[in-house]
Amino acid sequence: MTNLSIRNAVVTGAASGIGAAIATQLARAGAAVALVARRQDRLDDLAGKLGERTFGVGLDVTSQDSVDAGVAKIHERLETVDLVVNAAGVMLAAPIADGRLDDWTRMIDTNVTGVLRLIHAFTPDLIKAAGEGRTADLVNISSIGAHAIFPGYAVYGATKAALTQLSAALRADLSPYDVRVTNVEPGLTDTELATHLDAPGQELITSMNEQIGPLHADDIADVVTFAVSRRRELNLRQVIALPTRQA
Repeated sequence: MTNLSIRNAVVTGAASGIGAAIATQLARAGAAVALVARRQDRLDDLAGKLGERTFGVGLDVTSQDSVDAGVAKIHERLETVDLVVNAAGVMLAAPIADGRLDDWTRMIDTNVTGVLRLIHAFTPDLIKAAGEGRTADLVNISSIGAHAIFPGYAVYGATKAALTQLSAALRADLSPYDVRVTNVEPGLTDTELATHLDAPGQELITSMNEQIGPLHADDIADVVTFAVSRRRELNLRQVIALPTRQA
């Protein structure tokens, strides 16, 4: 059931980490995949490894003009998109007491507004595909931070809580059209996100990795590939994926 050869997918955050792993697994399962991120060189490199049905689109989800231009390029290649994975995200340690407005804005613009831009762009595609009897999926990569409390990460957690709630609400809006919505909340995962942190934040992640043992990006890609390859009548609506040792 993991043959995705008839699917047309868009994956944001595909330049590294979870996004790149998801794009890779979807492509290897046969899907045509538009790799979306800001770093065009990385996208081109990955697309070169995955075959001619995979291509990179340099796009900044925090810019509506950039999104509009990128979506036009995707539609030229794929026509109707039936699978959208929002994996772009940023995690910054920005304690409220520090008043880091720029960091707060960056996380909100990427983790919430950026996701909404892609949802707005491709919802008509998903509804059209489902109306034609095809499987249509919207997958949002949230975080266990939507529920768990991590001191110093209040705004990051708030953005992910917003994404989890958004996924639930979108399910009510889109399920009548037979469009599935899946929200995935990874726990501790070894990705590039940790490099966005300051020194104390990186030390905390290193300590957690040593004590718990993180998931790999491929683990989350496994979850997504499984969810989107089920028969269209089955929606895995909410998946929390944690390392075994993470409570």
